[in-house]
Amino acid sequence: MTREEIMQIIEDENIQFFRLQFVDIFGFMKNVALPKSQIEKALDGDMMFDGSSIDGFVRINESDMYLKPDYDTFTVLPWRNKLGVAAARIICDVHKSDGTPFSGCPRVNLKRVLAEAKELGYTMNVGTEAEFFLFEKDSDGLATTITNDVAGYFSLDPEDTGNDCRREIIETLEKMGFEIEASHHEVAEGQHEINFKYADALTAADNTVTFKWVVKSIAAKYGLHATFMPKPIFGINGSGMHTNQSLFNLDGTNAFFDESGPLKLSKTAYSYIAGALKNARAFAAVTNPLVNSYKRLVPGYEAPVYCAWSASNRSALVRIPAARGLSTRTEIRCPDPTCNPYLALAMMLNSGLDGVKNNLTPPDAVNKDIFKMTPDEMAEVGIVVLPSNLKEAIEELKVSQIAKDTLGDHIFGKYIEAKEKEWDAYRTAVTDWELDEYLGIY
Repeated sequence: MTREEIMQIIEDENIQFFRLQFVDIFGFMKNVALPKSQIEKALDGDMMFDGSSIDGFVRINESDMYLKPDYDTFTVLPWRNKLGVAAARIICDVHKSDGTPFSGCPRVNLKRVLAEAKELGYTMNVGTEAEFFLFEKDSDGLATTITNDVAGYFSLDPEDTGNDCRREIIETLEKMGFEIEASHHEVAEGQHEINFKYADALTAADNTVTFKWVVKSIAAKYGLHATFMPKPIFGINGSGMHTNQSLFNLDGTNAFFDESGPLKLSKTAYSYIAGALKNARAFAAVTNPLVNSYKRLVPGYEAPVYCAWSASNRSALVRIPAARGLSTRTEIRCPDPTCNPYLALAMMLNSGLDGVKNNLTPPDAVNKDIFKMTPDEMAEVGIVVLPSNLKEAIEELKVSQIAKDTLGDHIFGKYIEAKEKEWDAYRTAVTDWELDEYLGIY
């Protein structure tokens, strides 16, 4: 999309308000709202903001930063049209005051990693599947964990009262240019999934943060709270973000497909799988970034905690979906939707490329239910387990050279610093469980 095309849409749609969006290193969408009079200045990349006010960005003495828009992310916001007055948004890269890209911007960082992959001869395609819950709000408008339905996996009306909300989410996304492939109720009560078409890695990351924003915005219209929290309710399935990914050669062919290879997978595909398994414990702190993430990553509840792969087994960390040809891909099943997709995709890409560059060979596929295997059986086939908590994941991240190279010095240091504070706050908190368990008897 060109600047001229955007200006024409602004006139045709009567757009009076414009949002410049970017994300911080934790994946939270940030927003600068502008009136129509400032749109041309914004499109020229001349809008400045205070970077010292954004967690993980810069110090107060180096705070002036610019938002450089990516014209291809421009879209009108369907739910913001009021009496014919519309609003639009555009996603931006963060640049320093001297005009150079800011290494602490997750989007800039992903671009760097993708450029390095291109030098090796590869592009990356990604499809994310972010699950979410729809909860009711209390009389004060605050979120509860009361679901608004009692439906189950693939349930139909009348049990799934979230259908109307989910339908409007889909309609909104389609108006914004998403190609929706399917939607359905998930396993747990109140849990949903909407699948949209894969894209190149940068667009997929943009689409993922946009998707979460739209889901929350439309749910609020229905008086519901949408949450991507990994494990909001004990005893039922949590929400994951299975991430389908493939490498393509620069001539447009799928680098994972080989008609004559075992399972019709290429050597590149096997090496990528090997790299992902080798580095899974190191990238867990990025793909599963919260204390709560590790309440989901426990045996059972369909959450993969074992570093193994299979062409069919959904208890393995890496699964190979059945489609072949251009659709040949790996599905890494551990990420959850609270991750920063720009950082998570960069980490998974470089983890897989570690295997490709070093000609790694994965262990044999594990085609039986790993949840039912004994520790000795898992040790015999070389299955290791993902970190059991955020602290353990942080320690793995800290010693990973792949992580240092992928995230860069700025993000690597700021991310670890913040996550260590989060873990310490959790570690020292007195929880309701402790009060219930101990207060009355000690």
